[in-house]
Amino acid sequence: MILSALLVSVGINFGLCVIYICLFSILRKLPVHADVYAPRIVAETKNDSTLERLLPSSSWVRMAWLPTEDQLLMRSGLDGFVFMRIYVFSLKVFTFAAVVGLCILLPINYMGSQIYIDFFDFTNESLESFSISNVNDGSKRLWIHFGAVYAFTAFVCYLLYVEFGYIASKRLAFYSSSEPKPNEFTVLVRGIPKSPTDTLSETVEKFFSECYPTLYLSHYMIYNTSKIWKLIDDAEKTYRKLVSLKSTKQSSQRYGRVGCFGLLGPKVDLVEYYENKLEVLEDKVRKQQSLLNGKELRAAFVSFKSRIGAAITLNIQQGQNPTEWLTDPAPEDRDIYWAFFSTSFLTKWIGNVVVVLACTALTILFFIPVIIVQGLTNLYTLEILFPFLKGILNINVVSQVITGYLPSLILKTFLKIAPPVMKFLSSIQSYVSHSQIERSACIKVLWFIIWNVFFANALSGSILYRLNVFLNPKQIPSILAAAVPGQASFFISYVVTSGWTNTASELLRLTPLIFSYIKRIFATESDEEFEVPSLSYAREIPNILLFGLLGITYFFQSPLILPFLLVYFCMGYLVYRHQLLYVYSPKFETGGQFWPIVHHCTVFSLILMQLIAIGIFGLKQLSLASTLTIPLPIITLLFNSYCQKRFSPLFKGYPVELMTKKDKRDENDPTISEFRENLITAYQDPALKPIKFSSTTDSRNAPLLAFET
Repeated sequence: MILSALLVSVGINFGLCVIYICLFSILRKLPVHADVYAPRIVAETKNDSTLERLLPSSSWVRMAWLPTEDQLLMRSGLDGFVFMRIYVFSLKVFTFAAVVGLCILLPINYMGSQIYIDFFDFTNESLESFSISNVNDGSKRLWIHFGAVYAFTAFVCYLLYVEFGYIASKRLAFYSSSEPKPNEFTVLVRGIPKSPTDTLSETVEKFFSECYPTLYLSHYMIYNTSKIWKLIDDAEKTYRKLVSLKSTKQSSQRYGRVGCFGLLGPKVDLVEYYENKLEVLEDKVRKQQSLLNGKELRAAFVSFKSRIGAAITLNIQQGQNPTEWLTDPAPEDRDIYWAFFSTSFLTKWIGNVVVVLACTALTILFFIPVIIVQGLTNLYTLEILFPFLKGILNINVVSQVITGYLPSLILKTFLKIAPPVMKFLSSIQSYVSHSQIERSACIKVLWFIIWNVFFANALSGSILYRLNVFLNPKQIPSILAAAVPGQASFFISYVVTSGWTNTASELLRLTPLIFSYIKRIFATESDEEFEVPSLSYAREIPNILLFGLLGITYFFQSPLILPFLLVYFCMGYLVYRHQLLYVYSPKFETGGQFWPIVHHCTVFSLILMQLIAIGIFGLKQLSLASTLTIPLPIITLLFNSYCQKRFSPLFKGYPVELMTKKDKRDENDPTISEFRENLITAYQDPALKPIKFSSTTDSRNAPLLAFET
């Protein structure tokens, strides 16, 4: 890609960012959009002059910047806090990288003479002129790149160690200061063996009463309530229609047909029809609830009198058969994923195999859009495939848009399917909490986009060329060294298109804005529902880590990418800080367990950079530098191993020391007895509670469906 094509891509995306931010700064000041731009802070807005509202303002930047870390932690939870620490960590890493890369490495690259440079036609210059490819083979200046690789590795490892320790300390402090929660005293038990004489509930009672006589408190059996939840969903939809009909002032709208989307059948009184349907559904729910007696699944939530009791049970094998009496941490009551409770060891194993095969197939199929994208970056290939477009492709502006902007836009569009698909695949892996599904989907999406965005585009030759990486493992450094530098221009364009524009569009929230207008047009006042959204970590964290991988791998070979990444991370820090404070509300809490994913991905990026450095120094005929770089991946792996032993246990559970302190503190709490009495009711499936539909016609401040306690 030439420099002019990159400038076109930067110009288009910069313009889109300005438009998005200006529209947001105007629309956010209108009270009618409060549920879109500040759902957590819905308040009355003073009705000032219309002109002031129509002028863009930057006050949202100050609102996002001023709150302290403790205030952010209180508002967004530890997961939101850790999410923002990814941006802080990235800014530290790439500020150092930009200083070294732009001030030292970039001038050295450009002063090389390996590639011909026409100083009189600078805008049509190839971007390889700014990369290590332009440094002469065997040049002693390459030793500066060698030193930069070592210095950058040391700096990033230092930051990783400090940040891992900081997040771990925040996790322990967050746990220590929190109020007693049901999941701290409860364990999920699956694979309960069947007894010829006792029910499953009696089996659980006997087992834990005998094994933990002083620790066991109570248990709650789990049932398959999928049919009941379907009935409840139908009932809620019916109730909404009924409330909408009762709130309308036009009596003519109360009569209509109910067959085939309201087109067939006799006209009936819709209010009476839906009232009768609601009663029938309520009776069906009660009938299904009564049919569940004695039909428990082989799973239960078991509660203990102390946190220590739950921890002991969780970390010790319970039965002689390793596939029975399986224990897992109990999720928070708000975090439970009731839709899928696999109680069979075999079912869980089969589900995991199916998901692995599905992820592999999806990754292979994604080569199709990658091939399309790579074809667009080469005008010569397009002219051969589509000769009738030759005249259009020869137009300078058109060719620059096609090669500089369109490929990354297409790739970004196709990648939008990855998070929802991976989240669906994670949901059939026997996870019983939304947080587990989110973390699993995050890892799947991360490796999916690393392979399909980085490797599939970097190794953009023939299929045999890609397979060569696996057939000749010893040649991996040289293969990467030959392939990766040539794709720097594409990845710079991708950072601008996917990074800048996506971050700015996050502020505008275009999709919720459009839906709010549609809802306002078609929904009655009483039919309105207000729900605060939550941030999808499975969608956002992989993108941040992908950009981090691009910055680390291209740090020494093509530092021109670094300023574009710094702009992205600065934008992301302000935008998502604002969103976490005023838009998103946490739906679950993992206690910062997303950070190990960040740590592992950063270490992987470092090792990838080092392998590429080994190959590049070899290709540049500086064999001594290539040899001296070989110990660096080994040192990085040893560092990672130390970090895992030092910090990872703190993210898998909590230390006995803290649990003992909290248990002793509970002894002086006068409400702890009542808390223990109501402990197990926190895990009762809402579908099994007696239900009662509200008769009010105002559903804005009352739930559609009330569960009696």
